[in-house]
Amino acid sequence: MISVEEALKIVLKNIGDWGIEEISLDQSLGRILREKVMADRDFPPYDRVTMDGIGISYKQFEGGQRVFEVAGVAAAGSVKNTLFNQSTCLEVMTGSILPAGVDTVIRYEDLKIDSGKATVLLDQINFNQTIHFKGMDRKQGTEILQPGKRLSSSEIGVCATVGKERIKVSRLPKTIIISTGDELVEIDQIPLPHQIRRSNVYRIATVLKSYHIQPTTAHLADQYDEIVGKLRGYLENFDLIILSGGVSEGKFDYLPAAFAALGIDKLFHKVKQRPGKPFWLGSKARSMIFAFPGNPVSSFMCAQQYFKPWLDHSLRAEEVNLPFAVLAEDVHFAPNLTYFLEVKIDFDPSGRIMAYPIKGNGSGDLANLVDADAFIQLPSDRTRFLKGDVYPFITYRNLLGG
Repeated sequence: MISVEEALKIVLKNIGDWGIEEISLDQSLGRILREKVMADRDFPPYDRVTMDGIGISYKQFEGGQRVFEVAGVAAAGSVKNTLFNQSTCLEVMTGSILPAGVDTVIRYEDLKIDSGKATVLLDQINFNQTIHFKGMDRKQGTEILQPGKRLSSSEIGVCATVGKERIKVSRLPKTIIISTGDELVEIDQIPLPHQIRRSNVYRIATVLKSYHIQPTTAHLADQYDEIVGKLRGYLENFDLIILSGGVSEGKFDYLPAAFAALGIDKLFHKVKQRPGKPFWLGSKARSMIFAFPGNPVSSFMCAQQYFKPWLDHSLRAEEVNLPFAVLAEDVHFAPNLTYFLEVKIDFDPSGRIMAYPIKGNGSGDLANLVDADAFIQLPSDRTRFLKGDVYPFITYRNLLGG
């Protein structure tokens, strides 16, 4: 049995690589960028008016002029206009090209326009005000996005701005999620007293779907020969195999023996942690095998703590450090194990992230996941964890909403 730190280190030493593909920009939300995105021209590409108003020559205002005859209009989307007479003004719209001869813009709110004349209601203005100058944000040829970015609406908007109709992203692994055990039935069935619905598959699938991976799902009964036969086929057809259950010490936990029979290289089995101690990891040729314990909290925690970082690294996503939270109450945990405690995350009046322990009934208490937001990682080298102590946590929710 190895430590959490050793397990994570091994996980991240065995990342996958499924290459790069080019996809349509409108299909890229949530994907991992695998190319540099450069400014194809200056940002903004011209001296841009930032508010509706009038454009003037500042020296006229500086010389005492406050009333300007309106000589025309510069609209957004129109070619560049020119202020020929410096004692007049042009009405200018937000987004329009700054007319030649104009160096200062005064917004409508600071004007009175009547009978074709604009009267400035201010005694003081600033030279070059309300103008977004060409290249102020980015110069042509500069890097805007680096490889590794997860493409959100912000990044996609930038890609559209520079004309990237298609974008290079990390190719996704062909994946299967497999539940095991004779006690499981489909979710549309009414379970008998000795049965439960196979919810782990759906829970783990949500993690994959957040990366736009659409997994195949399957089920293995507690029959050794069937397990070996089906796994042999899965190894030939899938890059990533995720299993739930069948890796503990029970009489019908056949997976470790089946893995050995199939020549799968065991990277580790069992981690000094609660929940999720029986976690098994291995690989063979093109396939990576994550075998999580069958208890729902255990499998879900392992997916968050080990699988997601592995997938992020495999997809070459930029690294994100774990956040830390303040423990909101004392916790006692005697076993010499790293404890991933379920917590509710909130913010105190000063903005500190607070972790409130959610008391449950062990790793089979799947309903407890609904009440919690995260797992806070309590180290194995102590038994008492005091209110006010600070520890890292992994969350499975968007804590800021939206």
